[in-house]
Amino acid sequence: MSLEYSLIHLPDFETIDISGSNPVCIKVRFVGKNKCPKCESEELKKKDKFFREVQHTSVGDRRTFLWIETLKFQCKACEGYFNQRFPGILPRKRSSEPFRWEVFNKHHSGINQSKLSSMLRIGHSTVERWYQSCLKTYVGHRSNLVCPRVMGLDEHFFTKKKGYASTFVDLRKHKVFDTVLGRSESSLRSYLKKLKGRDRVQVVVIDLSETYRSIIKKYFPNAMIVTDRFHVIKLINQKFINTWKQLDPEGRKSRGLTSLMRRHDFNLKPEQKIKLDDYLDKNPAILAVYDFKQSLSKLLLIKHQRAKQCKELIPVFLKMLNDLKESGFSELRTLGETFESWSEEIVRMWRFTKTNSITEGLHNRMEKITRDAYGMRNFENYRLRVRAYCGY
Repeated sequence: MSLEYSLIHLPDFETIDISGSNPVCIKVRFVGKNKCPKCESEELKKKDKFFREVQHTSVGDRRTFLWIETLKFQCKACEGYFNQRFPGILPRKRSSEPFRWEVFNKHHSGINQSKLSSMLRIGHSTVERWYQSCLKTYVGHRSNLVCPRVMGLDEHFFTKKKGYASTFVDLRKHKVFDTVLGRSESSLRSYLKKLKGRDRVQVVVIDLSETYRSIIKKYFPNAMIVTDRFHVIKLINQKFINTWKQLDPEGRKSRGLTSLMRRHDFNLKPEQKIKLDDYLDKNPAILAVYDFKQSLSKLLLIKHQRAKQCKELIPVFLKMLNDLKESGFSELRTLGETFESWSEEIVRMWRFTKTNSITEGLHNRMEKITRDAYGMRNFENYRLRVRAYCGY
């Protein structure tokens, strides 16, 4: 690597002089071949010479300017006039492309616009404009990506005015595939019709959303739907707590008891288990419902099962489902009806262990993007940032 290239990181330049400390001024001359931008002829006639000032990548913490000896040519073939072109520096720009990418990388890594503006002596709007331009280039190569084979689909809140957005996640690579404004079929229809590789999707993990289930069946014909284990257990706890409230309204008001009731019994400490057993022994009806809730939760928490093992578990699940539907409590009957309509998707949890916990974790990172920007209104800007920070 030549000294000139290692200093300015641009090809075919020769250093004439270096002066100044901050900023550093580097006089350079282009020694590569010159061609007419219209007809690409190399038969050129020199007409004038001047120096062009361009801001370049920093040397340490010092700003750098390139003073480029620039020639004006006349093409002998087409008789057109043009100024000399340089690699890495666009026509009529006062900054080099490496410098723009330096601004992008610093802003992308967390340095805010105000700090960059004072460090590099450029405007706030310039930082934003360059960042948006480089961001489109940065994520542009992903426009031809096809759908992942194992996908998570969930919603997250965007703004009060525009509502919710849907997030498509590659659960194998733990990356956001894309995010689209809206969560209904009408708002997602145009996007899904243009989506490449919908037929290759094998598994889609969702919560208990009827809207998303109908969308997947319509637009992802070869995909098996698997319910998210977290939302299933959460629904069981919710219905159990509502039933407990009917049986003992005063006990339900105790925050300590509520915390113990929500937990799995295998997560209780010995002293917590003693306290909970004392309460349940005094309330046999609540004890029966609590034991049933624990048995159902343990059954649905089973993972890594083979097809033969799943066949043995299905009769147990169907019996518990029937008990729920015949229960004397309305909340448990509602739970039984819900589980019956989602029975196929629920039992697939025993085979497929991927959950939307990956999606929820990525949602936290996406919320941080909004918080760092003190709120975002332009969804396309938000989408670009999500694909850059949380995508491939």
